[in-house]
Amino acid sequence: MLLMLVSILLFSLMDAGLKSLSAHYPPLQVATLRAVSSLPLVLAWALSTAGWRALVRVRWPLHLLRGVLGIMMMGSFVYALKRLPLSTAYSIFFVAPLLITALSVPILGERVGPRRWTAIGIGLLGVLVVLRPTGEGVLTTAGFAVLVAALGYAVSAITVRVLARTDSTQAITFWLLALMGLGAGALAWPDWVPLRAEHAWLIGGIGIAGAIGQYAITEAFRLGEASLIAPLEYTALVWGVALDLALWGVLPDAITWLGAAIIIASGLYLIRREKVHAEAEHP
Repeated sequence: MLLMLVSILLFSLMDAGLKSLSAHYPPLQVATLRAVSSLPLVLAWALSTAGWRALVRVRWPLHLLRGVLGIMMMGSFVYALKRLPLSTAYSIFFVAPLLITALSVPILGERVGPRRWTAIGIGLLGVLVVLRPTGEGVLTTAGFAVLVAALGYAVSAITVRVLARTDSTQAITFWLLALMGLGAGALAWPDWVPLRAEHAWLIGGIGIAGAIGQYAITEAFRLGEASLIAPLEYTALVWGVALDLALWGVLPDAITWLGAAIIIASGLYLIRREKVHAEAEHP
């Protein structure tokens, strides 16, 4: 649980760095910098723990799919971070666990009962509360960009469930960053903005926070029970609010808090139901 809390803090700091960079560089360039800055650390970890054979004997079609999803996810999320507070972006992104459960039916053939479908529906209503017709607005591009990022994350997470049967965690992590860096870099190249020297520490910090955060969350799920650890992901909202206030002087309003509460409650209920469902299948 401590590893999970540390990973969420590190990812929140990374996102704050991405938000800062998004004011100076295009979204796909920021996505490239996020991937490339973490890659040396992740590669060193992968080679020291799994070896190079584990990185090349992989299911390439699924890794390529995750690379495309990673570019879509990170590009959309960075685009949204430029225009939304961290806390608002996190509130909308919390719909991802609900989407994972919903998509597991057509993609993995899992069975989702009426109670879990109801929780998913209520969670989506919570998203509509956050994306209200006034304020940030239900029709804003930034709000929908977060939903696109959440959808990409959900499909990618389901792909990991399939990949984990044959490929190592090291390969899954490394190739996502490598393919995202190559693909986003190629797309960003025509509009590439020269990097400023004063942003070097920020890019380095993003790389370190992203790499250590990924290691910590991987270890957390390896060592702990998923149903106990997964709810801790929602502590990101606490860090998002704190960073918004400290760095940008903004706080979420009451309607954003309400929407976030609905989404989080739905997610927690889903986690509980999935634990009950798993215990029923494996008494």
